[in-house]
Amino acid sequence: MNKMRTIGAGAVLAATAVYFARRAEWAGRAVGARFYRMWMPSQRATDDATLARKVESELAHLDGVPKEKISVNSAEGVVQLRGEADSQEMIDALAQRARAVRGVRDVENLLHLPGAKAPMHQ
Repeated sequence: MNKMRTIGAGAVLAATAVYFARRAEWAGRAVGARFYRMWMPSQRATDDATLARKVESELAHLDGVPKEKISVNSAEGVVQLRGEADSQEMIDALAQRARAVRGVRDVENLLHLPGAKAPMHQ
């Protein structure tokens, strides 16, 4: 009977060890996944509508920007800025600010000054 108790206790201890080892593995994977998402840049592409809204939001933080005169579109990570801006400096600042948004691959700047002919899409 003593031998059976020893075998039974050993089996219980082994099963407990396996249980906690698996739990530790699951917990480690969960923590690792969180750290990976936190520190690694996002590999999935942001959808175009979301990217356009992000750029619009970023451009809205600039002072003196005529928001109602500027249109932002996005296609496959390429952002198009269309409309009128008051000065060439503002046009350059808007394009630079749009390029700084995460997920933007390129900016096609179709902004123009009032009274000037609008540039064409290339």
